[in-house]
Amino acid sequence: MASGLYRTASRLRPFFSLSGGIERLKMDRRCLLSTSASDTSSKPSSGDQETKSSGENEKSGGSDGGSDQKSDRGASGKDVRGAPVSWMSFFLLFATGAGLVYYYDREKKRHIEDINTNSKAVKEGPSAGKAAIGGPFSLIRDDGKRITEKDLMGKWTILYFGFTHCPDICPDELIKLAAAIDKIKEKSGVDVVPVFISVDPERDTVQQVHEYVKEFHPKLIGLTGTPEEIKSVARSYRVYYMKTEEEDSDYLVDHSIVMYLMSPEMNFVKFYGKNHDVDSLTDGVVKEIRQYRK
Repeated sequence: MASGLYRTASRLRPFFSLSGGIERLKMDRRCLLSTSASDTSSKPSSGDQETKSSGENEKSGGSDGGSDQKSDRGASGKDVRGAPVSWMSFFLLFATGAGLVYYYDREKKRHIEDINTNSKAVKEGPSAGKAAIGGPFSLIRDDGKRITEKDLMGKWTILYFGFTHCPDICPDELIKLAAAIDKIKEKSGVDVVPVFISVDPERDTVQQVHEYVKEFHPKLIGLTGTPEEIKSVARSYRVYYMKTEEEDSDYLVDHSIVMYLMSPEMNFVKFYGKNHDVDSLTDGVVKEIRQYRK
């Protein structure tokens, strides 16, 4: 009997051992779960951690920003960050600019005065007989007769150098000269002889010059000649001229735009440029005639 019970107990021992192990495993699992739950409840979530760290960063950032703003303020407590220039820099810049403007304005005025002084000295010209302008010449008049400077002596003469194919400048100057001749006669009673000398001898024949001068004034005398003769008289009167090539073998002549007032002895008195109108030309010639008579 005893031995039978022992054998039965021995057979049942593994079963109870296994059952106990299973129970122990279940108990261990419940312990682990409870421990994990307690750890989770005691630790903050990741969202809470981010919120907290964000708040801490904002606090720390705010303190840093405050220190930066304080560093950007001057000793007077005013915010000077971002100011381009100070009042002193602006004043120095303004003073420098004003000084430069004054300097260049003064230099410009001085330069203009020098130009006016030199121009006035040239426009006034020297007294009669002292200028190295003028001289003997021999040219062909528009009526076919050859004349020299001696044939013009005894009367006041105004010489103008140009060419008959001139598009606008020569006609304008000759119209002005013709009008001034009549006004000079009215104011002074003196007959001034107007003379046109061609600087284009290749095209300005005697007949061409004759037809041209009669379009402006009946007293206007036209003179032409050979290229050598024109070159010589132009050199004597310091006249510049140069032929400029154009299309279709046509050309213009670039030349000085000057009228020369000559005394009855054919001495140079004064010259008048393009800037003189009819009235100033008239008054200038009348003035020289009256001074000559004194």
